[in-house]
This record gives sequence, structure tokens and C-alpha cells, in this order.
Amino acid sequence: MSPLYSDVHRQSIENPEEFWGALAEKLHWYKPWNKVLDDSNPPFYRWFAGGVTNTCYNALDRHVDEGRGNQMAVIYDSPVTGTIEKFTFREFRDKVALFAGALQARGVRKGDRIIIYMPMIPEALVAMLACARLGAIHSVVFGGFASHELAVRIDDCKPKVIVSASCGIEHGKIIDYKRLLDFAIELAHFKPEICIIHQREQLKAELNEERDLTWKQALLGVAPAQCTPVESTDPLYILYTSGTTGQPKGIVRDNGGHMVAMQWTMESVYNVKPGEVFWAASDVGWVVGHSYIVYAPLLHGCTTIVFEGKPVGTPDPGTFWRIISEHDVSVMFTAPTAFRAIKKEDPEGNYIRRYNFSKFRTLFLAGERADPDTVRWAEKQLKVPVIDHWWQTETGWAIAANCQGIEPGPVKYGSASKAVPGYDVKVVNEALEELPHGTMGDIVVKLPLPPGTMTTLWRADIRFVESYMKHFPGYYQTSDAGYIDEDGYIYIMSRTDDIINVAGHRLSTGAIEAELCEHPDVAESAVIGVHDDLKGEVPLGFLVLKSGVDTPPEMIVKHVVEYVRENIGPVASFKQAIIVKRLPKTRSGKILRSTMRKIANSEAYAIPPTIDDPAILDEIKEALQTIGYAKTS
Repeated sequence: MSPLYSDVHRQSIENPEEFWGALAEKLHWYKPWNKVLDDSNPPFYRWFAGGVTNTCYNALDRHVDEGRGNQMAVIYDSPVTGTIEKFTFREFRDKVALFAGALQARGVRKGDRIIIYMPMIPEALVAMLACARLGAIHSVVFGGFASHELAVRIDDCKPKVIVSASCGIEHGKIIDYKRLLDFAIELAHFKPEICIIHQREQLKAELNEERDLTWKQALLGVAPAQCTPVESTDPLYILYTSGTTGQPKGIVRDNGGHMVAMQWTMESVYNVKPGEVFWAASDVGWVVGHSYIVYAPLLHGCTTIVFEGKPVGTPDPGTFWRIISEHDVSVMFTAPTAFRAIKKEDPEGNYIRRYNFSKFRTLFLAGERADPDTVRWAEKQLKVPVIDHWWQTETGWAIAANCQGIEPGPVKYGSASKAVPGYDVKVVNEALEELPHGTMGDIVVKLPLPPGTMTTLWRADIRFVESYMKHFPGYYQTSDAGYIDEDGYIYIMSRTDDIINVAGHRLSTGAIEAELCEHPDVAESAVIGVHDDLKGEVPLGFLVLKSGVDTPPEMIVKHVVEYVRENIGPVASFKQAIIVKRLPKTRSGKILRSTMRKIANSEAYAIPPTIDDPAILDEIKEALQTIGYAKTS
């Protein structure tokens, strides 16, 4: 009989050492830990202190040694190049060991930092796992990131080696990674000793003979490297997330706690079995890619998919469905924005019906709040459970989810479901007083955070405390706002800086956006707060329409205003919405509401380094000017 969610969650909170200690025994350790949880220096908690392990061994070699070396480990599917490649665990282990040998031959040792700046190709995973094999600390920077942002990360983590590729392919264009990398190194104060460049057929890079090697040159004459034993508490990677000061924050993840949490979530959150195919349609430059393209699936003995493409346009809105069908995907994880893009292009789901989904079981969404309309559309089209869940770069895995491997519960539209075991989630006010069910406030997590979450910020312990732990002592400040209902379901409504204060009433942008997406012609929406002399702020909506809509725009706007008035109330003061072709987003799909708000209120703003297409900001500005906002000085 399956355990009850309430029992599992209670045990994880009341007796975390017993809970996580039992799970850690499923993995390989060169030396067992002295203490499951070292809480001697809060908020710097350490998991499995004294234990010695290696993440790469557990992700690859362990499966080969246990007789599953011929199982498929990695499938590379690249519609932008027309390429599909498959690698068994033994083949991928050998590729990783050889590249680790190439790094070792260039002097890379335990604790050295390596920046990886690559597109979604198998070599990106090889480089990450090779670092883990040697005990080197990788820092993956999203491929094609602007040179200035890459330079800032070079200066912060001081990499001995940078691993890159000659180019990436986005929106049908060839992106010259090597040119961006060269300029970043020119801008940076710190200079790496070596750059290893994977030459792609689409664009061959010119090399700096004193510093650069091709991937093939780096492998010549080297011996495969063995796994280096590392302390459980040693860093596995640094992943930078945007900071409010403009200086990025380097999230540090450890080895031991991370691998224990990653393997456990595959079974308990996603209900995936070893040997099944799991696909996270993301990028290794983001936390989803680290956790659920690379580490968690391989640690659990699943086949993972490396996808180089987009949900639409490579070549059509059926790309996701082809991959699910062709590669027998059991469980998929992607961002709601991907499904909104597909829904916009193919609202009737015609492409979906071309493919066989016999092995497909569950769709998980995360990255942005999954609006109820998108969830219902996906349920209707795919005929499988669609599960929204909530987590952050800082946590590395889900804070709230409908845990399919423990006790699946009913889906409540608009909710990320209940706190995942390991997380003690509260909704509080500024005085740290817990709020009643249904009352919106700051969402916090009681310390200690579970294994696999961030341990600190790279070379910035003080900033770690001030950014996350100081405002609510004894708790991790998520900077998300929402509420918990009487059944324990968590509703993430917005970032705390996306709360609109209308004449003293705190309103969530997420709640209003959900109403806008109820309109049958609306594919996607965003809401921001704009200045109002009388009420301080009032909400303004942006609507992206589905393809082929012929309803008059003024009629759509009239209807969504009525929806908000009926379902949220006159207190929202929602009276204006504009129709735009597209919304400005980061490359990971998050809508840039803060930047939109600054444009609307005629405030100075910087183009966010993570933006997918800067030209969209001008489109937004022009649209806002038609209704009297975004005034030029």
C-alpha cells in the first residue's frame, strides 16, 4: 500500500535526519556521513557532513557497474539541424570520462571552476558531468547570453577553463558564440587559461592559438579520468541568477544533498521508474536543465532528452508531440509559456491528433504560474493529468507539487498543490505572523531547507543571509506571494514586487491574469500596476490573441474587463487592457512585468540581460503610448 502524503510530509519535517538518511543509502558513497544534518552554523546548514561521494559516478558509472550499461541514457533530438543521436549509459560514461581526462590533462583539479557556455547539444552534458567527475565546479551560462553578462560571471567565479561551441541556432539564425565569448573575455578582468571550443558544421570559429583548442584537439592522446571522491558538502556547481543590484547571485549547490534530493524527486514527485524516458523541455543554462535534463534523470537511471529547438517554429506546433511519440516519453516537464505558444498557434490541437501518446502519462508545468485556462486546454488535448508545481533556482527542485509517486491528489486549477516533503511552508505578514487560510501574504519556508537546495552564494555569505534569511528570521524568504487554502493547497499569485496596491487593497497580478485568460480568444496575458493619481496604482492588462481570431479587439477588451469585475470585484479597478502581438520574456519564459511597468510609468529602465528579444520592448512602448502611457520626456 502506498504511503499517505500527510505521513510522508510529517516525517520529513519532524524527523528529517531519519527521512533523508534512509534515502541517501540508495546511492553510492565512498565513505558514509558522520551526520545527516549539520545544523551547527545556521542558516548555513550542511547535509551528509563527512560523507564522501561522486555525483558523476552515481549518475553514470553506477548504472554500468550494476548491469544497465546498454540502456539508453541520452537522446539528442535537434529539429534545427535535423539530427537525432542516442547514447547508452556505457557510451555516455566513456565520453564523459574521456573529456574529464582532457580537462585533467590541462591541469583541472578538484575545486577549480569551469564555465560552460553551450547550446543544447550532448557535449554540454558531457562537459557538466566531466566537471562533476573531477570534483571541479561547473558554472553553466545560458548559450548566447550577452558578452557583458558572461564577463561578469567570468570575473565572479574565475574559471580555469571555459568550454563553449562555435555557434548556437535560435529562431532560424546562427548565433556566433565564439565572437560573444571572445568579447566577454576581452571585457573581463580575469582571463581563463584555456578555452575548449566544439566546432559545429553550421559555423566554424576562428581560434586564438595561444588560448583556444577545439574539442577534438583537446581529446587527442588523453586517458579517461576516474571519478574523484569529493566531500558531500563540496560544491557541485554555481548557477547565476539575476540580482536586484545588477550583480548576479551565484547559487551554490553541493554534491551529496543534491544527488539524494534529485533521485528521490524522480520517484516521489514525478512517479518515473528507472528505464523510462523523462523529458524536461528546457535548457541546461537554467536550473530546470541542471536538475531535470542532466542530474535527476541520470541519477535515477532514466533516459533523458536533449532538445535543440522551440515548441513552435521548429518546424511547427507539433514538435513536442513528435518527440513524445517517437521517443516513448513517459513524463514531460516544461514551462506554461511553451504551452501558451502552442495553444496560440494550434488552438484546436490539430497537430496533437497526428501522434500516438500510448506511453505518455503525465505533464508537469513550472517556471511561471500555470493559468487555469492553459492547464484545462492541455488536459483536454493530451488526456493526461497536467500538474502545475512551484520551485525556484534557489531550491533546485519543487517546493510545492501534486506528488504523483506518493499520493496523487485532485488538481485545483491555479494551485501548485501541497508542500513537497522536506518543505515546511507558511504564509505570513510582515510581523511574521501566520495568516489564516485563504489570506494572501508572503510565502516563506521554515529552516532548515531540505537537501539539494542552495547552501550559500558564491563568495558572498553575507549577501546570502541578507537576500534570503534576514527579513524573516528562521525562514527562507521566497519573495513569492500567495495563500494556502483549507486543504493545504498553495496558490502562488505573483512575486512580491508584482503585488498591486489599489487604494490600499493588495491585489495579485496572477489572479487578474487568470481571469483574462478565461476569454476564449486570449492565448496569453500579463498584468502590471500603472500609476494612478487617485488610487496610487491600477492594473493594466496586455492580451496576446490566439491565431485566426476575428472578434473585434474592442469587444475582447470589453469582455475581459467584465470578467475581472464579476470575479474579482470592482475593488480591482480593472478598466483597461491592450492587445499586443507578443509579450517580453526571458529566455526561460518568464514575463518581464517589472520592465513593462517601468516603461508604462515612464521610468528609466535597463534592457534585462536575460531577455529573449529586446525588440519586443519597443512594441510594448508603442502600444502603451496609444492609451496615454509610456510618455516620452
